[in-house]
Amino acid sequence: MNGLADSDILGLLMGATLAVKMVMIFLGCMSLWSWAIIFFKFVTIRSARSKVLKGYDTFMQAEDLSSGLKALDGKGSSPLARVSSLAVKEFRLLEKAEVNQERKRLLVKDTLRRVLKQAISKEMRSLTRNLPFLATCANAAPFIGLFGTVWGIMHSFHSIGLAQSAALATVAPGISEALIATAIGLLVAIPATIFYNYFLGRLNEVESGMVDFAGAFLNRAEREIAWSTKGDR
Repeated sequence: MNGLADSDILGLLMGATLAVKMVMIFLGCMSLWSWAIIFFKFVTIRSARSKVLKGYDTFMQAEDLSSGLKALDGKGSSPLARVSSLAVKEFRLLEKAEVNQERKRLLVKDTLRRVLKQAISKEMRSLTRNLPFLATCANAAPFIGLFGTVWGIMHSFHSIGLAQSAALATVAPGISEALIATAIGLLVAIPATIFYNYFLGRLNEVESGMVDFAGAFLNRAEREIAWSTKGDR
């Protein structure tokens, strides 16, 4: 029974008009690419989220900035390790600046804030790459499938005109291929919508974790500058 149904569906697909076939092929390519993005992003975003949350806890448990950064270096490809490396590089350059300590403290606060913000933005751009395609699939696939539906119905009415008969056998093939195009469009759009929203939620957690880390990093850097200022006095 299932084999007969599969054969009927395959027959409808093979007998569809060229326009509907092109719509189905296009939707099939969209589906394959969207699922490839879904699997890849599921792994990368999940890994980034885990590393950011654990890295932030590790950094906060460290006694000072130096030990916290060493702990992050042990996390390998953690986004926080990359963010901190850019901030540390700028921090070391600011330490060598030939200005008074009060001026240096202001430079640390303003410059590090910009560097941390830029580093977080860079990480988020990497994590969100290709996600707009999922949004495009979610929004466009139903309408692309609807185009196939409309074309199939037009073909059915054309068949009625040629056969001069409104019998079900005349219009059924065109309507069936139209409904298949609609179904394929929904099969592309539904997973894309679900996973796009899921990834946005996880990315918000990743970004919040990196922002929290940036605040903690900046606070510790300012304290070190403040201590060095007291020492110089």
